[in-house]
Amino acid sequence: MKSDNDTTGRITLEFDDNQVLPLLYGHHNSNLAHIEKELDVRLDSFGNIIQISGQHDNMETARNTLEALYKRMSKTEKTMEASKGMIDDALRLAKSEAPNAMARFANNTGAITSWKKTVTAKSKTQQDYVEAIDRHDVIFGVGPAGTGKTYLAVAKAVEALKARQVERIILSRPAVEAGERLGFLPGDMKEKVDPYLRPLYDALYDMMPSDKMDRMLASGQIEIAPLAFMRGRTLAQAFVIIDEAQNTTPVQMKMVLTRLGDDSKMVITGDLGQVDLPSGQISGLAEAVELLDGVKGIDITTFTGEDVVRHPVVARILTAYDKREQKKKV
Repeated sequence: MKSDNDTTGRITLEFDDNQVLPLLYGHHNSNLAHIEKELDVRLDSFGNIIQISGQHDNMETARNTLEALYKRMSKTEKTMEASKGMIDDALRLAKSEAPNAMARFANNTGAITSWKKTVTAKSKTQQDYVEAIDRHDVIFGVGPAGTGKTYLAVAKAVEALKARQVERIILSRPAVEAGERLGFLPGDMKEKVDPYLRPLYDALYDMMPSDKMDRMLASGQIEIAPLAFMRGRTLAQAFVIIDEAQNTTPVQMKMVLTRLGDDSKMVITGDLGQVDLPSGQISGLAEAVELLDGVKGIDITTFTGEDVVRHPVVARILTAYDKREQKKKV
């Protein structure tokens, strides 16, 4: 692969492997057209050569995107066209200009392997988060909805169980809305709390065949329970995920953090912008992030609206709400 800036100000890329190029370009050059639209550049392909023209910074972003995609796809079995999602991931990282982010994307560093799929980080912060989970015993993932905090944590938990690094997965979240009224809901205890835990089930079913997950739920290898069920336990040889932790009280947060046993890892996720506790009640997540910042063995990864990996309009919605909150503080 070669890259040059010619005398007309265009960037010329020359690729070596003709097997990769149809998969990179997409059907009828659809991937190139998508990059053109996102970056406001022109991409002209001549066999194994692409010429990039446009505004200088946009051309450099296009160059970095194409080079990273080509390198990453050269490492695969070369049987599947680059998806729109992969193109968007590369564009997001190239626009962020984060050091080493594109290199990690190109080398597919930090890919998470579950029974059903391979999950990869889609932003610089997601890359840092996945690496933090590997390096630390307690990890806080804090930020807005749609940034992949819980999904990546579940993927890492399933990967650890698959590799037999842990004996079980324990997933929990506070059932704040139930509160004192839990007994008025129909059904047994499982049926009462399952609606609050549904997002955790959804993430697990995305990573595992349903029959395997059902067997593991029945055997206790995977446990999904409300936070109150954690009291008095020691969670050893386990990958523990506490979701929606912004809705814990300080007492609950201290309780769950001190449940961690030998050979275990705990990931706590939450969005401090969506606290559902009664007015005036301090969030246990907010207090813990402040108290534990810098403590050995603990990592705090903070996501922003730029890390949202749902529909692009979600990031714009969050930005609009953030602007309104900033105006209120002035």
